[in-house]
Amino acid sequence: MLEHLRMMARYNQWANARLCKAVAALDEADYMAERGAFFGSIHGTMNHILVVDRLWRGRVEGKPYVVDGLDQIVAASRDQVLSERAAEDEILIAFTDSFDTPRLDTMLTYATMNGIKGTDRCRNVLAHMFNHATHHRGQVHGLLSQVPCDPPSLDLIPFLRETGA
Repeated sequence: MLEHLRMMARYNQWANARLCKAVAALDEADYMAERGAFFGSIHGTMNHILVVDRLWRGRVEGKPYVVDGLDQIVAASRDQVLSERAAEDEILIAFTDSFDTPRLDTMLTYATMNGIKGTDRCRNVLAHMFNHATHHRGQVHGLLSQVPCDPPSLDLIPFLRETGA
């Protein structure tokens, strides 16, 4: 499980970098446009992924990341989102690499943004965090198909082939 999660941290970085490259090439109006998505725009969805990665990491580290909501804009501009995304991905790799098997088996108790309490193994929280990002990257990918863009492949197998992971 440890090696799988380490691979997922690297896949997460690779997929985010590909998505960020496509997003960086967009016209500003296309990037910021309200598109009827759950988090509104491409910008809103990119912010959401960043917020939730920080929320889950903070819960695991015991250093809560404080935001007012899952839709909070923590990076006001596209450049800031792209920069903070790249930095967060480096942090997530180091964070995941810091785990050993016994620590993955520890239980984590937390409360969600709406106050629901949960207790889960750290391994499952990390798996959830990476799965959550995959889900919302898919939403951004779908939003990219609404603009003049050729959305990149974000699949795991191309990552494995490209990187030899």
